[in-house]
Amino acid sequence: QVQLVESGGGLVQPGGSLRLSCAASGSIFSIYAMNWYRQAPGKQRELVAAITNGGSTNYADSVKGRFTISRDNAKNTVYLQMNSLKPEDTAVYYCNIRGWGPGHEFDYWGQGTQVTASS
Repeated sequence: QVQLVESGGGLVQPGGSLRLSCAASGSIFSIYAMNWYRQAPGKQRELVAAITNGGSTNYADSVKGRFTISRDNAKNTVYLQMNSLKPEDTAVYYCNIRGWGPGHEFDYWGQGTQVTASS
């Protein structure tokens, strides 16, 4: 079993910054992918940013140049630094961790954290 704990969401004015964290714990041998998704009201969940265990990153076009994903492999933690936030970034943000435990592959989701960019 793997547990994910997200933190860092909140209310910020447009142009402001927030940093999300997602820490994984439990029966983990290795993590090969750490992702951040978001879902706004009435919209489908979308991939925001992804990072592999080798450090390769991928971003949605809408956040390129503003968001930065990073990971601390020693702590099994992934971060999302969000700068220059816009009202359209308002959504519930979910972390997603994929890897290997004892004898099985896993794919877990965090509980979600609300990010609101509004004046």
